[in-house]
Amino acid sequence: MSILLVRRGARRLPPLHHDDAARPLSHRPASMLPPSSRAGSRAGSRAALAGIALLLAGCASLSPDGDAPQVLSLVQGRPLVGEAQPRRQPDADAAAQADALLHGPLDQEAAVRIALAQGPRMQAAFATLQLSDAERAEAASLPNPVFSFSRLREGRELELDRLVSFNVVGLLTLPWRARWADRRQEAARLNAAQAVLQLAADTRRAWLRAVADRQSALYLRDVRDAAEAGATLAQRMQKAGNWSALQAGREQLQQAEAQAQLSRAEQAATASHEALVRLLGLDGAQAARLTLPDRLPELPTSLPAEADLQAQALRDRLDLRAARTDAAATAEALGLTRATRFVDAMELGVARNTTFANDADRSRSTQRGWEIGLPIPLFDFGQARSAQAKARYLQASARVRSVALTAVSEVREAEAARRQAWQIAHRYQSEVLPLQRQINDEMVLRYNAMGASVWQLLAEARASARTVDAAMQAQRDFWLAEVDLQMALTGSSPAGLSALRAGGSGAALASTTNEGGH
Repeated sequence: MSILLVRRGARRLPPLHHDDAARPLSHRPASMLPPSSRAGSRAGSRAALAGIALLLAGCASLSPDGDAPQVLSLVQGRPLVGEAQPRRQPDADAAAQADALLHGPLDQEAAVRIALAQGPRMQAAFATLQLSDAERAEAASLPNPVFSFSRLREGRELELDRLVSFNVVGLLTLPWRARWADRRQEAARLNAAQAVLQLAADTRRAWLRAVADRQSALYLRDVRDAAEAGATLAQRMQKAGNWSALQAGREQLQQAEAQAQLSRAEQAATASHEALVRLLGLDGAQAARLTLPDRLPELPTSLPAEADLQAQALRDRLDLRAARTDAAATAEALGLTRATRFVDAMELGVARNTTFANDADRSRSTQRGWEIGLPIPLFDFGQARSAQAKARYLQASARVRSVALTAVSEVREAEAARRQAWQIAHRYQSEVLPLQRQINDEMVLRYNAMGASVWQLLAEARASARTVDAAMQAQRDFWLAEVDLQMALTGSSPAGLSALRAGGSGAALASTTNEGGH
């Protein structure tokens, strides 16, 4: 329900003569001007200047660069991004940079540079930020005035009504809405920076998996070749009558299993390769030139000393900063709701009504006045809106606490996973692989001295290839855990710890160490 108070012009001026009516108001003598016009000329000028200033103050401008520099300042210097420069849109420079990096084997840092320069997810993140900036400008701008016009006729009399109305509450609450919009835009910048870090982390994971799957397929080809050699020799031995069908069948089964494992490994290598291509945003020609290194990066000789990683996460995590900013914006909205609890709308209008008599004198009369409209808090006192705003603020506060607790827990989990992955991979490098090489050398010596059969030599070759493959998988798991830790420290939830837990490096280590005498 709303009430409308109308104040019309109380005094009507006498009708002008025909010659005077045709004369512009500015050209009439001062004695012919109405007193209100003479007194209000300077006031009208001041009102016009105030209106122009109000109009300029109520027009929030869009950011010309879509807040991209602010996002770049949030991600520069972080280990996941390195020296890469995120771009809002791929251009000729980005394409030339990608072509230059694809000439040789693509390393991990080069993959991140290409993904942040021309990856589709990078474009989507900056487009979302630009959309948020447009919403900020819209929220921080005054609502447009409303112009109403009506034309009424009664007999020979014609009446024209004109009304321009403004939202007064929108003007009074503009500072609150502007601060709220700025808070929301700050949260959007943090979300965009988070998307940049997430893309960099996903690219590093995809590169590691692609290289590891390619390396695994190479090792499994050696297993397949050894199994084929054993199956061929077994068939010859069976034809010569030296082997039974049971013995030959076992060797053929080894060959079939090795071929199946190789096929699965090659399929996984193709899938991981294409996943990397999609993250990098490569077209068909660029994807055909993409080559990867044959080996993963070497393990570090030792891990850095333990630092206060939990405090670093609470300081640098972008999702925690975004949650705090969102809580501040919700608090601004709560203050606005409390300020407009009883009166959340008010309109002020300027009216001008002209009536044409259409008689012999062709006389006309004009009425000027103003109108104000506001709701009466008769049934709704704003308790529901206040309760909703308070509940949203409590939700935002709880979200900040939840994100903080999650950040600290994830850092502890990621650090423990990295340390365990390094210990497993280092054990492979320092103990398992040297022992396997020693066993291989001893087996060759025994074979040369006629102390071991060719079947034992082939079985040892298969076991050695599986051990090397397991060591490579442990090395991959360490580098994935390193990416997860960096993401947990600076970005958001790593969402990659499950891959490490499902990889089964410990189980692979146990199975290979127990197989040595096969």
